Amino acid sequence: MIEMYGNRKLRMSKDELIGQVGSQLRLLQRSFDTFDEAAAGHLGLNRTDLRCLDVVLGRGPLAAGELSAELKLSPAATTTVIDRLERAGLVTRAQDAVNRRRVLVAPTDAARGVAEDIFEPVGQAGAKALGRYDSDQLALILDFLRTALRVHREQAERLVARKT
Repeated sequence: MIEMYGNRKLRMSKDELIGQVGSQLRLLQRSFDTFDEAAAGHLGLNRTDLRCLDVVLGRGPLAAGELSAELKLSPAATTTVIDRLERAGLVTRAQDAVNRRRVLVAPTDAARGVAEDIFEPVGQAGAKALGRYDSDQLALILDFLRTALRVHREQAERLVARKT
């Protein structure tokens, strides 16, 4: 196999390429962590708050119980996170009009502004970078990402199961 490294072509075996993919994934994970830490710090939040905000922006409004399940936090811990985000002006809580026992958490305009200011530029830069690939290559990248996500989730479940 040939891999491009700058302008140089390097010959690598399949095992070496797999190792390089693994190394790049570790670096990518660290980069995601660094970005999330910077974004959370910029907003005066912690990483759990930021993760909650991301879920609410992506899926809100949603029930507090659904949010708790998505974040894998206890209801009490989720309430604490929602309290902090509400104080920061990033989410609102309201009773569900259909089921008055449910509390719905929704992003505010300020939260949407945060998404526009912090997260959309990342998406735009990523889309621009992906523009260099053709449709077949993008389909392969998408397949790889889905496979990597499935493997990662399975391994997280494996570790959780070991705990019990």
